[in-house]
Amino acid sequence: MLTENLTPNPKINSTQAWFGDAFQDLHPLLQQLHIQGGTLEGEIDITLGKGLAGFLGRRLAKKLGVPTRNVQTGYKVSISHQAGKLVWARQFIGPDGASQDLVSEFVPYGHYPHGYWQESTGLMHFRLTVDILKGGGWNWRILGASLHGVPIPVRLFPQSKAYKCIEDGRYAFYVGCVMPGLGELFSYSGLLDLKPAMASA
Repeated sequence: MLTENLTPNPKINSTQAWFGDAFQDLHPLLQQLHIQGGTLEGEIDITLGKGLAGFLGRRLAKKLGVPTRNVQTGYKVSISHQAGKLVWARQFIGPDGASQDLVSEFVPYGHYPHGYWQESTGLMHFRLTVDILKGGGWNWRILGASLHGVPIPVRLFPQSKAYKCIEDGRYAFYVGCVMPGLGELFSYSGLLDLKPAMASA
């Protein structure tokens, strides 16, 4: 297992360094987003499963910092690079204007396709790798998880699906968790518009 933390060349950021030559296989708009940074904005849908699946989904979403009080909400995520890591600063904006922030930090180790990213989101920590999808999409695949620093066996953690791609010039994403035997616990997804970093400034 590769464990060395990347120290990217000053001319490239941690995402480019981790992917190496495979960075060119990502969709050009995803490349642009992860070179220049920027803010994505739009409306997203939040869904919960039925019965026990919904009860567990609500609890899991809370641990991950995802609000479930509305089925549709405004969403904004700013993507930037800091020293040796990728930062996603999310904001869920309810119909009443109240917002809830959720920040994830992704630290890369090794290189694609055998390396991984260590994500810290609220109380949860994930070890993730990436599969490049047909058309240049980016699919996160979970390798391990921990809560409060205590490892959770992958076989006991709900199956997760998380990807981002480009559809008709817009950023499409989906994040969801499924429990075998119960079905979907919760998910959130949507189509977002990009506001480049320079425009944001």
